[in-house]
Amino acid sequence: MASDRSAAHPLPYTTYRQAIERETARLAEVVRGVDPATPVPSCPGWTVADLTRHVGSLQRWFSALLSRLVQEPPRSREVELGLPDGAGEYPGWVEAGIPRVAAVLEATDPLAPMWAWGADQHARFWARRMLFETLVHRVDAELTTGHASPLDPELAADGVDEFLVNLPHAHLFAPAVAELKGDGETIVFQCAGAATGGGDAAATGPDTGAEWSVRLDADGFRLLDRAAAAAGTVSPGARTTVRGQAADLLLLLYGRRSYQDSAFEVTGPHETLDRWFAHTAF
Repeated sequence: MASDRSAAHPLPYTTYRQAIERETARLAEVVRGVDPATPVPSCPGWTVADLTRHVGSLQRWFSALLSRLVQEPPRSREVELGLPDGAGEYPGWVEAGIPRVAAVLEATDPLAPMWAWGADQHARFWARRMLFETLVHRVDAELTTGHASPLDPELAADGVDEFLVNLPHAHLFAPAVAELKGDGETIVFQCAGAATGGGDAAATGPDTGAEWSVRLDADGFRLLDRAAAAAGTVSPGARTTVRGQAADLLLLLYGRRSYQDSAFEVTGPHETLDRWFAHTAF
């Protein structure tokens, strides 16, 4: 598994810091007062308490990694959580962590070299990763309570990019990813808007034709260089295109939507998509 592209980081670092604060506050607001035992449909087996604790714990762990600028994979994920006794207090606990997260991100040089499980071996990897962990779980909370709010299209497009750039490395905790292979088939995830053309998300905007092409080969899969994909010389195999709004594509990749939903226009063999989603769920 590999990528023909270097690690992308198209949005300003301050955008991630501000969005993390906003998304965390929204998640806390959504789950406040909700029975902690309420099941979360988009996270089978989880309750609202599990979801809330996961987000708060992960943010505190990421912050600890950033504070130390770790250079090797940590041997433990144990950090001081300060978790309250009752699950009903978890929303306030998550919200109380916002200033600490903001302070750590503010004090950290985004270009500082450090260990990361993904493609970008810099501190900025963790800010970007923290945002999309929080944003997707905010959606989970809203799906549970029925109080939906929109996803920023620019952030959503960046989230699609972040997911696909880092997916080849996700086999560390999602072994099925390592078995995602093919015979040269290409899957194109395209933001609705302008006509096709392999545009760069940072240059053309999130819903004006930005697209990402992934090729499945016998030795694994790879995210293709945009210029090569646009030239149409990337693969002799079958091509399947999934076209939709950036926010819908992000939730599709994270398994919160189905490609069969009316939000998506799909052309090409569906079997390739079935194989993709069977191996990328985590």
